[in-house]
Amino acid sequence: PAFQGMLALALRVAPTPASVLLRGATGTGKELLARLIHEAGRTPQAPFVVVDCSGLSESLFESELFGYEKGAFTGAQHRKTGLIEAANGGTLFLDEVGDIPLGLQVKLLRLLESGTFRRVGGVEVLRSSFRLISATHRDLEAMVGDERFRRDLYHRINTFPIHVPSLAERAEDIPLLAESFLKRVAGERRLRLAPGAVAALQVRHWTGNLRELRNLIERASVLADGELIEAVHFGMAGVGEGEGGGGAGNWGGFRVDEVLPLAEVERRYLAWAAAQPGGRGALARRLGLGARTLYRKLAAAKTGAHDER
Repeated sequence: PAFQGMLALALRVAPTPASVLLRGATGTGKELLARLIHEAGRTPQAPFVVVDCSGLSESLFESELFGYEKGAFTGAQHRKTGLIEAANGGTLFLDEVGDIPLGLQVKLLRLLESGTFRRVGGVEVLRSSFRLISATHRDLEAMVGDERFRRDLYHRINTFPIHVPSLAERAEDIPLLAESFLKRVAGERRLRLAPGAVAALQVRHWTGNLRELRNLIERASVLADGELIEAVHFGMAGVGEGEGGGGAGNWGGFRVDEVLPLAEVERRYLAWAAAQPGGRGALARRLGLGARTLYRKLAAAKTGAHDER
């Protein structure tokens, strides 16, 4: 439902010229959604130009965005077309718009308001008409309050905000996403995910979202010797440790990050417990259940039912 709601908003705004602001955690697929909006819009064959707003100094960012004239600065041996000029007639996607230097935000606002700009070192006023899509994982309202992001620019880019859900908000989609990623990385191998592996993915604490899931599936495909990917292939020491809780330590405990109905907590806990090493008999004893009761509960968990007995 979270994904379908996001998709409905994206398809509704796509045919319009409204500026779109995609908001969501890192790795949720904001650029993919921006491309979808562009391709479902009025000019799908026009350019889709991505501007990475993070990691650039103000001077370098300005020359990349607006372009520059020959001789504008040391090393400018020829005229360079900027990304804004390249996006004319199409879509300009400002990725991580919250990282734009404060001094450059004034020039960006002027561009969005008037549609005009000058290359660095130039005097000629140029025009560019484009559809604007911005994306950020930052709290722009807080940045506006701290005067780190211009209020007028915020309101200019925030015409149509869309929340891009995290994996925690769409846990029921994880099996389908995992299978999709596996098909992309498997190549000629007939790889498949064991039920315990899928259950382990559904209870994992995700910090990198879709990007983390894709990387985890690719690494597991390398570690698997046969055709079956098991939960252990996701939890080996040294794998995923740089992604906020991956690796062996990520399997040390059961965790939920929101208040859930008790039936859903039990379903997730059973899936997590079933993915741990050891047989079902040992698991039943550790849970204080009879073997038949455990099997019944696991079957109910797979179908989404809840056994009160």
